[in-house]
Amino acid sequence: MRIAPETLALRNAIRTTLLAAFPTSLEADLVDRLREAGDIEIGLVSIEEAAVIGYIAFSRLDAPIKALGLGPVAVVPERQRGGVGSALIRAGLEHAKAAGWQAVFVLGYPAYYHRFGFETDTATGFSSPYAGPYFMATSLSNESLRAKSGRVAYPPAFDGLEEQE
Repeated sequence: MRIAPETLALRNAIRTTLLAAFPTSLEADLVDRLREAGDIEIGLVSIEEAAVIGYIAFSRLDAPIKALGLGPVAVVPERQRGGVGSALIRAGLEHAKAAGWQAVFVLGYPAYYHRFGFETDTATGFSSPYAGPYFMATSLSNESLRAKSGRVAYPPAFDGLEEQE
């Protein structure tokens, strides 16, 4: 398995992976809208034997710090729970840190995302339509985010998703 940046040639395979990984087209459609708007800063694929088996996107956020939003992360069903998603998250966080991003926010299950450094307490000072027990953040710099606050806005492609899920 290797992890690489997404390319134009892989877009159909990425959409197929997203459709296989989730019960509806919501996430695949979200990625299409984010891509069309130019809001994906980091898009990575996991490839095995020339097939895309996983995908992760990080989109630019409107925040008081230089921040990205993680999601979606998708792995084809037959490879789920085998470390593909974890490898994509770790690689994405490394890319983000190397590119000078200060923080990453995610909406997800704390029990899963804690292993990557995401904490609900870290996101507590930030307002967002997604604020709550599943809204987490991690700092990519030596500076703590706990004393930070402000509004975190996701790209327009996310508008209305909280009502659809």
